[in-house]
Amino acid sequence: MIRVLLVHDAGLLRSALADRLADEPDLEVSHAPWRTAPGLARSLAPDVCAVDLECADSYGIAPLGELRGRRKGAANGRLLVLASANRPGPLRRAVEAHAIGYVDKEGTPERLIAAIRQVARGERFVDYSLGLSFLKAAEMPLTRRELSVLSLAAEGASIADIASSLHLSNGTVRNYMAAITRKTGARNRVDAIRISQGEGWV
Repeated sequence: MIRVLLVHDAGLLRSALADRLADEPDLEVSHAPWRTAPGLARSLAPDVCAVDLECADSYGIAPLGELRGRRKGAANGRLLVLASANRPGPLRRAVEAHAIGYVDKEGTPERLIAAIRQVARGERFVDYSLGLSFLKAAEMPLTRRELSVLSLAAEGASIADIASSLHLSNGTVRNYMAAITRKTGARNRVDAIRISQGEGWV
């Protein structure tokens, strides 16, 4: 039996998808929004965490790192993400969180089920439709921390809000914003956000 924790902030969609997965005789499914997922992952010790990369809290940044260490000997080894082909930024964060499964959200439940079984065996699964996004993610000029800062800024967070969310000083956040502006070739913070959104980085 494969124990699966499905993490998604859209309650209706999450419940429907969990019901579909539970129809499979070899899947034991629990589900939760991102807000309660880390605690549930620690208590359930699932074989696979299948998570949506979009998050309603934390200014839209899914806290993938908080799912680490959910089971001794399997830290970072059973993370499967539901990704959008036009969003290389979140995809890159998933790669850096050591996810081994990548399923296109435009795919079918059967595709997700196949991915869960493969990831549960410790095997990598990547939807072919995400190939171009992987290439774009590899070409992104921004670091993981810069992406986090930019994602928060794109959601309207102030310098102080960003500093509080990422446990940084205000000056450090300003330095990151300056680096982001320079690397994106933008004129200012607003222009950097516009360019990055156009590229699907945030």
